[in-house]
Amino acid sequence: MLISIIVTAIVGTLLYQKIGNGVYREKSNAATSEAQSLVDYTQSQLDATRYRTDISLEKVIRGIFKASEVSPTTSVRETIMLATPSTAKFSTVFQGSSNKVLLSTIPQSLRTQVRKNFFSQSMRVKIRYSNRPGVVIDAIAVGRVVGIPPSSIYEIYYLFPLTQQKQLISLIRGWMLGTALVLVLMIALITWYVVRKVVLPVREVAEVAAKLTEGDLDRRLVIKGEDEMGRLAISFNEMALSMQQQISRLENLSRLQQRFVSDVSHELRTPLTTIRMASQLIYDSRDSLDAATSRSAELLIAQIDRFEMLLTDLLEVSRFDARAAILETKEVDLKPLVLKVVDQLQAHDIKEFSFVAPDAEYQALVDDRRIERIVRNLVSNAIDHSENKGVVVTLAQSEHEIAIGVRDYGIGFTERDSERLFDRFWRADPSRSRLRGGTGLGLAIALDDTKLHQGLLKAWGRPGYGAHFVVTLPKNPGIPITSEPISSIPSDQPSTPFVEFDIDDI
Repeated sequence: MLISIIVTAIVGTLLYQKIGNGVYREKSNAATSEAQSLVDYTQSQLDATRYRTDISLEKVIRGIFKASEVSPTTSVRETIMLATPSTAKFSTVFQGSSNKVLLSTIPQSLRTQVRKNFFSQSMRVKIRYSNRPGVVIDAIAVGRVVGIPPSSIYEIYYLFPLTQQKQLISLIRGWMLGTALVLVLMIALITWYVVRKVVLPVREVAEVAAKLTEGDLDRRLVIKGEDEMGRLAISFNEMALSMQQQISRLENLSRLQQRFVSDVSHELRTPLTTIRMASQLIYDSRDSLDAATSRSAELLIAQIDRFEMLLTDLLEVSRFDARAAILETKEVDLKPLVLKVVDQLQAHDIKEFSFVAPDAEYQALVDDRRIERIVRNLVSNAIDHSENKGVVVTLAQSEHEIAIGVRDYGIGFTERDSERLFDRFWRADPSRSRLRGGTGLGLAIALDDTKLHQGLLKAWGRPGYGAHFVVTLPKNPGIPITSEPISSIPSDQPSTPFVEFDIDDI
């Protein structure tokens, strides 16, 4: 509506100006032509007084000021005759005007142009009368020089009022304003109709789509009519129904899968315990066995340990899926905890391993079992991928946060790998042999444990330059993280991008 009003106003103003200029220009041309004829006729009458006895100079002068009365075929006009400065020095006897028009009506600029040019000159002026002080009439003044026998030079001006033209312009302005008002009202009605028929149904579709996005899968559109919007509503409802059915099937499948994993994990623990007891007996007596059988016992125990670790991870994943994971927080010093994990993983045996923890204590209210698992998964992952090029474990803290950084200088990962870095059972290069055969669940569980603490887990990586994982935890649960004691991007790689995973990631 605003744009329509602005456009209508601009177009109307331009048209009004064009029409007004055209009307005034036409009147000016007609006035100039008529004044030229009158001046020529007047000059011929003045010249005739020299040799005709039936025409007197006084009579011709009186006729000049009564021209509007004696010429019914011409437009109503006023006449002013002024002596030129050279003539005024001797006489102004013929100077005057019709109907007591003030001689000052003619501006000096017009008089100067008339005296300099032979042809008629015109200008917009305002007529004022000596006997009617409050009356002011817009007019076009057309002037030229005439000679009065025997040797006087005068300026004669014909004033053509623009009253009719102003009335015509006012009438046109009124019609244009009325037309503009009707046009704006029509645009308003069209806009209202479009909104009712198109915009409002589209807005309703957007609102229902937003509700579906929020999880209200029972929302549907009301079908009105059989036009395009009606067909859109039918198609949208069919899509919503199909989506609801697909989501329901996926939810059921997910529940069945989670239950299957949980049940299998629990059920396998009983036979695994029996197998471990039996294999332990064999392993304990391996010294009395031959070399091949002794080696088989060692391999058996190693694979049982790996199998048990897999079952533990699967059980933990099932708890996260069932939203049954809870925090058992207590005040913990993270420095001894991290050192314990480093010792258990024999990280000190790695070439160029270093542990950086400037402060004496790193106290935080956390679930020590889960934090220990996060550190173990990150350090184990760094050892497996470091290719003996060094691993650095760093502890740092601020007023309300504690950060644990694990940096390796091994193979790193690509931007494409980062998209699946924390997916379950995913490995960047399954064909590569690792020092420790992991389950592929370590980073996924680390991310879930970090989310449970309302912390941040960020990862940086670059092929050939290694990887850097940083866990930032609040010292007290519920306090939002406002600073990061350890930067995700290593100081030796300031310009490289990093991939961030935090509590909002899924």
